[in-house]
Amino acid sequence: MSDDKLLPLRQKIDAIDAQILDLLNQRARVAQEVGHVKAETNAPVFRPEREAQVLRKAAERNPGPLLGSDIQTIFREVMSACRALEKRVVVAYLGPEGTFSEQAVYQQFGHAVEGLPCVSIDEVFRDAEAGTADFGVVPIENSSEGVINRTLDLLLQTTLRISGEISIPVHHSLMTKVGGMQGVTRICAHSQALAQCNAWLNQNYPGIERQAVASNAEAARIAGEDTTVAAIAGEIAGQKYGLQTVNAHIQDDPHNRTRFAVIGRLQTAPSGRDQTSIVLSVPNKAGAVYNLLAPLARHGVSMTRFESRPARMGAWEYYFYVDLEGHEQDDKVAKALAELKENAAFFKLLGSYPFTV
Repeated sequence: MSDDKLLPLRQKIDAIDAQILDLLNQRARVAQEVGHVKAETNAPVFRPEREAQVLRKAAERNPGPLLGSDIQTIFREVMSACRALEKRVVVAYLGPEGTFSEQAVYQQFGHAVEGLPCVSIDEVFRDAEAGTADFGVVPIENSSEGVINRTLDLLLQTTLRISGEISIPVHHSLMTKVGGMQGVTRICAHSQALAQCNAWLNQNYPGIERQAVASNAEAARIAGEDTTVAAIAGEIAGQKYGLQTVNAHIQDDPHNRTRFAVIGRLQTAPSGRDQTSIVLSVPNKAGAVYNLLAPLARHGVSMTRFESRPARMGAWEYYFYVDLEGHEQDDKVAKALAELKENAAFFKLLGSYPFTV
C-alpha cells in the first residue's frame, strides 16, 4: 500500500530532477560563454564579490521549506562546478588534508577546486606570492584564543591582498585509533586547539602529556599510526585517518569559531556589503591613536575590529589592525582612508572584500 502511494511521488521527483539537470547544464553552458569573454579581456576567473551577490540573492529569494543556508551551500557548489569549466582554481591552505583550514577552503570556493596543503602558514603565503596557488586561506582569529600572530605578521610584510573571509564553527573531538584511552600516553593537537580545550583536558585527563604539533590533522595522522597517541581534531580529520571518537565537542567554548582570510593578488570590487582591512602605526605620544582615528568618525565609517600588535622593528611601538565597514571605493571610506594615510606614521591597505556573518 505504501509503495502505491510513494510511486507517483517518486515519479514526480524524478521529473523534477530531470528539469534540474537540464537547467544546471544550461547554466554551465552560459558560464562557459562567460569564461570565453573573461579570457578575451584577461578577467579573473574567481570574482568573490559576484559570488557573494549571488549567494545573498538566493537566500533572500528563497521561499522555503529549504533553509537559506542550505540554499547557499547548493548554489556555492553549482558556482564552483561552473567556475571549474573555465579553470580549476588552486588554493593553498594549512595542511595536511582534514584541517579546519581545508574546510574553510571548501566553504569559500566550493569543492571544485584544487587544494594545496602546506606545512605552515608561511608556506601558504609563499605559494600565493609565487603563483603556485591562485589563492591562500589562512587562519586569522579565533573567538576563544584571539588573533593568530603569525598571520598578522605576514600580512604586514606581504604584497598580497585580502579578498575574502570565512568564519566557521570549530568543534574539537578527542579521538584514538581504537576509540578508547587505554594505553594512551600523549594527546597531540595544534597549540591553539590545546588551549581551546585546556579546561576540559585538566578535568578529564590531567596526567596525560600534551604535545603541540603543526596542525590538528597532523595530530590525527600521528594517532592513526600510533595507538599510544590521542588526537584533538575535527571529525573530517578523524574519518580521513581512521580514528574513532572518544569524546566529542570538548572545546571549552561551545560557540568556538575561527575566522580565516583569503589572500591573493585579486583586488575585489564592491559587492554592496563589504569591509576593509588596514594596518596603521602612530608615533609614541599622548593622544596619537585618538587623533589618528578621528577621520573615521568624521566621515561616518564604523570600525568592526581593532587589534594591536607590538612592532618588532621601526620607530613605533605598536601596529594597529583595523577592520572597517564598507569598501575602499565607497566615497566616505575613500575619504577616511586618504586622511588616515596622510596622518599615520605607517599605513597599509590589506584589502576590501565581501562581508560575511
